[in-house]
Amino acid sequence: MNPTIAMITFRAMLGRKRALLLLGLPLLLVVLSLILRATGNNDLDLSSHVLHNFGLATLLPLLALIAGTGVIAPEIDDGQIMYVLTKPIPREVIVVTKLVVAIILVTIFAVVPTLLAGLVLVGTTAQVTPAFTIGVLAGGVTYSAVFVALGVLSRNAVTIGLLYALVWETLLGSFAPGAKSASIQQWSLSLIDALTEASSVTSTVNLPLALTLMALVAVAATLLATFRLRSLPVASAE
Repeated sequence: MNPTIAMITFRAMLGRKRALLLLGLPLLLVVLSLILRATGNNDLDLSSHVLHNFGLATLLPLLALIAGTGVIAPEIDDGQIMYVLTKPIPREVIVVTKLVVAIILVTIFAVVPTLLAGLVLVGTTAQVTPAFTIGVLAGGVTYSAVFVALGVLSRNAVTIGLLYALVWETLLGSFAPGAKSASIQQWSLSLIDALTEASSVTSTVNLPLALTLMALVAVAATLLATFRLRSLPVASAE
């Protein structure tokens, strides 16, 4: 990691309009949880569905998209990446630093709110809250790596990421049997399913396969981003 790059990236992410999105989405989850708890609509099944459909399936991919693409794509688009590329800093250090920043942001704005929402709704009953917290964290790491790579590879990273999150993950990944094996959401759900006793949480993806795929995709995306950044001419960032 490079502390200077990390500090500049944090400052840029938290100083832009993205910060409002990073804060607004998790607040909705926490507020919804408080309302459900206050009205007595926080049984185990409903709480699991809220954490799954709002926390894992909606909040996590959107926040990871905002964080993952936001830490590097704008710098490439406006040419600011030139100042980093001209320094004697290995490209893999730049990518890993950006990825770590994205993961930290996802942890703060997605994992922690999921933990808080789970505690408000069901506490630690049936290990639902710890399971979803760990599952969202694991999925967040994978999503972040994919979206950082996408931010390096394409100027249309946000659009492509939205299509992936909304079409593939939400629609095909939830209903098409073949697509489930290629869904980060389903891989995360497999881990959650293994950690909780709640019968309403189920996944059709085998846990060892899910863990293997999450690790492989995260590593492959990081290597791909590094390779692409190495081949990015400094002149193209002007």
